[in-house]
Amino acid sequence: MQQLSGLDASFLYLETGNTPMHIGSLSIYDQSTAPGGRVTFKEILRFFEDRLHKARAFRQRVVRVPLSLDHPYWIEDPDFDLEFHVRHIALPKPGDWRQLCIQTARLHARPLDLRKPLWEAYVIEGLDNVVGVPEGSFALVTKVHHAAIDGVSGAAMSAAIHDLSPDAEVEGPETPWQPERLPTGLELLGKSALRSVAAPARFGQLLYRSAPSFARVVGGIASGQLRIPMRVPRTRFNGTVSAHRVFDGRPFDLNEIKAIKNSQPGTTVNDVVVSVCGGALRKYLEAKNELPEESLVAMAPMSVRPEEKRSSAGNLVTAMSLPIRSDLADPLERLLAVSEESTQAKKLAYTMGPNLAADAAEFLPSTISGLIARTYANSGLADRISPLVNTVITNIPGVNVPLYSMGSRMVATFGLGPVTHGLGLFQPVVSYNNVITISAIADRDMMPDPSFYCRCLESAYQELKAATIERPAAHKTAESKPKRKSGGRKTAGSKNNGSSAVQVTRQAG
Repeated sequence: MQQLSGLDASFLYLETGNTPMHIGSLSIYDQSTAPGGRVTFKEILRFFEDRLHKARAFRQRVVRVPLSLDHPYWIEDPDFDLEFHVRHIALPKPGDWRQLCIQTARLHARPLDLRKPLWEAYVIEGLDNVVGVPEGSFALVTKVHHAAIDGVSGAAMSAAIHDLSPDAEVEGPETPWQPERLPTGLELLGKSALRSVAAPARFGQLLYRSAPSFARVVGGIASGQLRIPMRVPRTRFNGTVSAHRVFDGRPFDLNEIKAIKNSQPGTTVNDVVVSVCGGALRKYLEAKNELPEESLVAMAPMSVRPEEKRSSAGNLVTAMSLPIRSDLADPLERLLAVSEESTQAKKLAYTMGPNLAADAAEFLPSTISGLIARTYANSGLADRISPLVNTVITNIPGVNVPLYSMGSRMVATFGLGPVTHGLGLFQPVVSYNNVITISAIADRDMMPDPSFYCRCLESAYQELKAATIERPAAHKTAESKPKRKSGGRKTAGSKNNGSSAVQVTRQAG
């Protein structure tokens, strides 16, 4: 039995009926690489069963302390049932990308059963009309509660069900798995009483450790060496969310993104991605006649997990507030401005101390945190108070080699994440096999047209690409060519190069 950290428990406290707090992914697999060219559902269940020992979160469930007098505990679930967690559905005809997005959004909108281990996996067949996806492919939608993993520790669960070859063998557990009995209420209360005795001393240690960080932050702001976003505009994404979600996403060539980054010394791949999101939100809100003059601000989670804890469960993250410079129309200016803002935001986050959020969360009032979250949701305060950020943009680390699951090659993968009251747009960024995907998970009322937003992403990317890696090449070519004589015939327009599922296969292959 292991107690949840305050940060992990906070994701349970913040969950309401309309705001389930799980993360996940949508991945597409080509089963032609599997033995025999196909995978049955029984084989999928056996595949998962053989790998349950590779990640603790698979078979751990939460038990709560009576009256929520302390943070909950993890135990090895004595009633674990694999078939409850791995489920099998199919898309109706024609089985296209839009249907897959709608089904993914519906699955992601449903809360997990908090009485079971906090994950689910849905095998989705019937992808018969998804452009660029090989015939016979299937999708896998996974959901894991944020209390169990963050973006980095979640890699352990992903690694558990993926291999570097279609016929990889899995090693069995070193020791047999042992379920635990459910602890009694008196046992849990006894543990809480012991922790309560030590709480004042632990709180004093937190204040002692944090005081120098606060002093450095105040001094940095006063001297102008640090700055924080002072004015966050209100947008359509900053209100009370419903229980319904939308999803869509697009792939982008990682090598092109690196070329854009390399064309502007000092910028990073993350700067490029954030500036593309900033440009897309500018286009989207401009089309709605809702573009604010001030820049939108994103919450950008940062992992503070040391290397030796990369495979452990739970959350070790902090977050920075990052202006995404949606106030700048020029894509190159926006990229350079985002790079500068990112440097400042990282400096502020590390000056405050990367572990401050996790340490402070240990002292969340477990008895009333859930009540506060529900009161906030039911009162509609998110529609009235000033927002702290407008969206979440989170970069989830991946691998740049082909992966296989159940013998099937992964064709593409997209991230999924939670939306909350006051923060109705979540944008996960995932890299895999030299492709980066940017997804949009949003409240359906706030973003009824996710495919239009993804076209805005494509347009913002193409503009940035033209302003960086294409403009110098075009300029050089124009100088080397002889001038055309007047009266020559001109060509009109250029073919649209929009991203779609068809490009996933070409880029990932």
